[in-house]
Amino acid sequence: MSYRYFAKPVVLTVAVGSIDGEALSLISAVAARLTTSNAHVRLKVVDTNTSAKASELLATHKADLAVVRGDTGGLEDARSVLLLTHGVVLLMAPSTASGDSLGDLRNTTIGVIGGAINRPTVDALKQVYPLDRAKVIFQDVSIADGATALSSGRVHALLAVAPLTEKYLTKVRQFFQREHPKGSAPKLIAIESAGAVANVAQYYESYDIPKGTLRGAPPVPSDDLTSLRVSYFLVANKSVNNGTITDLTQSLVDVRRDLLSQYPILAQAAAPSTDADALIPIHPGAATYYNGNQQSFLDKYDDKLYYGSLLLGSLISIIVAAWRFAGSGNTPQSMLEPLYEFGNEIKGAKSEAQLEEIEKRIDDILKSELARNANGEGADSPAMAALSLTAHRLQYLMSHRRTMLRKLN
Repeated sequence: MSYRYFAKPVVLTVAVGSIDGEALSLISAVAARLTTSNAHVRLKVVDTNTSAKASELLATHKADLAVVRGDTGGLEDARSVLLLTHGVVLLMAPSTASGDSLGDLRNTTIGVIGGAINRPTVDALKQVYPLDRAKVIFQDVSIADGATALSSGRVHALLAVAPLTEKYLTKVRQFFQREHPKGSAPKLIAIESAGAVANVAQYYESYDIPKGTLRGAPPVPSDDLTSLRVSYFLVANKSVNNGTITDLTQSLVDVRRDLLSQYPILAQAAAPSTDADALIPIHPGAATYYNGNQQSFLDKYDDKLYYGSLLLGSLISIIVAAWRFAGSGNTPQSMLEPLYEFGNEIKGAKSEAQLEEIEKRIDDILKSELARNANGEGADSPAMAALSLTAHRLQYLMSHRRTMLRKLN
């Protein structure tokens, strides 16, 4: 709470884009939660529709943060803050289709859900598999058109990249409901050379889809099946202040707990890699938080509070002395001096309850002085300036003491 006395909220612009709008919904909920919890760092969300556009806004400094997929280009200045989830490459076909692995497919048209966003996936597969020679054709298909394209025979299989959560898996199953009205599940086609693909396109990694992911009984797949996955990150431009990112990272971890029941995908959120050769280097501010090296409020500001208080105290003493020397003592008695003495009481307070009582007494005095001044009975401008400085100093002392007590407890 005391931090808010000394710093206004910092607002960072975050660019978010996804073909299904789920990323926008998630980050908007996070932004709303940061606002309602009075977090020091807040988010202004900009919908970019695609990860590529979000990356572009980040690179051109039109956004401070962005939600991006690891295979998105233009991330040279990006630094990871949070690993949000993993998207798994799902290569799906009707259970009647021949071929159980990508290398077995011949004369096949594969519909690519999402089109351009998954073009890097197709390019990576083509670097390892001779798909052109096998007459395997890739055709862009929208999410809305996936089921129709499959049932009409326009495509023989579908390629999608999605997190393995029930919400996304339900959407995947819907692609096959028209093809199989009785509800039989599709089969998954293995990318058996996933390790080789990951070697040539390092934003991917080999991943085994667990047995029964699409259906439990009978299980689909019938055993763990090799595929690829790619990570989704919240990234910041490397120029964003380290301390700001440290504060944001801590708030995001807190928000994750609060929103987990509403957004189960947050269960997959984790600290990004801190390795020197990580795909996207971690932001130093985020690394500070994850390594447990963040400074507390007092670590950052204790000296400034202490010396600022001394400076204000000295300045007030000079004004009071000058005021007396000028003969202002002939005006109606001001409560400036007893107000100034509250500093010692604040420093000696043993509990927050004592601080609240002192604060109430200070408020009463200030209200009285302001009322007198409004009626023309109070002090002149120099005295009011001194009163303002005194109130400011007491605010510093009050915040400092309250934070000290909380730290001791």
